[in-house]
Amino acid sequence: MKLAILSAAAKCYSTMRLRQAAEQRGHKVKVLNTLRFSIGLDYADPDLFFRGKMLTDYDAVLPRIGTSITYFGTAVVRQFEQQDVYTPNTSNGITNSRDKLRSLQILSKHDIGIPKTAFVRDRNDVLPAIERVGGAPVIIKLIEGTQGVGVILADNSKIAEAIIETLHGAKQNVLIQKFVAESKGKDVRAFVVGDRVVGAIRRVAQGQEFRSNVHRGGKAEAITLTPEYEATAVRAAQILGLRVAGVDMLEATKGPQVMEVNSSPGLEGIEGATGLDIAGAVIDYIANRVNLPDIDIRQRLTVSASYGVAEISIPEGSDLIGKTIEKSGLRDRDIVVLTLNRGSSVISNPKTTRTIEPNDRLLCYGKVDSMRELVPEKKRIKRKTKVQQLDPGLVKTIEDSK
Repeated sequence: MKLAILSAAAKCYSTMRLRQAAEQRGHKVKVLNTLRFSIGLDYADPDLFFRGKMLTDYDAVLPRIGTSITYFGTAVVRQFEQQDVYTPNTSNGITNSRDKLRSLQILSKHDIGIPKTAFVRDRNDVLPAIERVGGAPVIIKLIEGTQGVGVILADNSKIAEAIIETLHGAKQNVLIQKFVAESKGKDVRAFVVGDRVVGAIRRVAQGQEFRSNVHRGGKAEAITLTPEYEATAVRAAQILGLRVAGVDMLEATKGPQVMEVNSSPGLEGIEGATGLDIAGAVIDYIANRVNLPDIDIRQRLTVSASYGVAEISIPEGSDLIGKTIEKSGLRDRDIVVLTLNRGSSVISNPKTTRTIEPNDRLLCYGKVDSMRELVPEKKRIKRKTKVQQLDPGLVKTIEDSK
């Protein structure tokens, strides 16, 4: 395999370990400075240049994109993707994970535990948002912070409000997040490669520091994750579009809470604490997948105007319930079931003998008009809303009439 590692820090521990692991396995590997690339676009001919010369062919690329060059770095990765070069972390995956708000928005749609979070811009919304996440103390985070930078613990609502207003005044976007008291000063880092966790550590803050990041003096100890934590880490990484990731989780009373998914996780802390060859696991995974590059399924399958991809939810009372996929008549309507989602389980390429159950979600490819007929009309959800009356002492719960 001929592998390119995209990194602007060729001498950092993680980059050197990945290069070493690749060379030990007999692969050809080069570390290429992401900022020395240039992109050429022409009709049916996406080109990449490095140091002014046409880039030679590579089998795979492993992005190690720093936060400060996310936009340019993901553009380079996207160009490799257009040339069908395999990457374990897609440009979309890196973009999804790099923005803390965007990643939580994506994860919130799935059965993944996350800390209760709010995002506001108007100063009048700050105090209500703090109350919605559970009240003070709260965590305030810069959306694009990294390694614990831009993470603040505010002990009371007034202090939190002042901090947020100051950051807004400096044109910074921030998240307001519930403080999980039982996990104060510690978190879990799971290193995901493909569909498994290849190593995990618990990071513990030292002294009065509440941030457990190793870069902030936190101590790391090797741990074995429970199946629940391992499944959460793998699903979070895959939902965001990453096959190599560091998933940071809080150990809350109600189970794992995903804080962040890192697309360029460091190796020094986890290899030092566990003694495992994490870099080797990454290289082995890439070598096994190099001939199967990820593709944007919607981009490829929606070329025909009358065909597309859609997710069909099966509500209670549907005529499809109790029938097998074969007997459902979907194939007769020119619809193929790609995956079946049942609760937190994803069944890929389900057998035609599998029976459809209520609340299943079918990811399908087929004729758009046929799939549209199967999608039930959306029902508007009535939400209970607390409304403050003229008398501040009276709060009444009403049903939203909208």
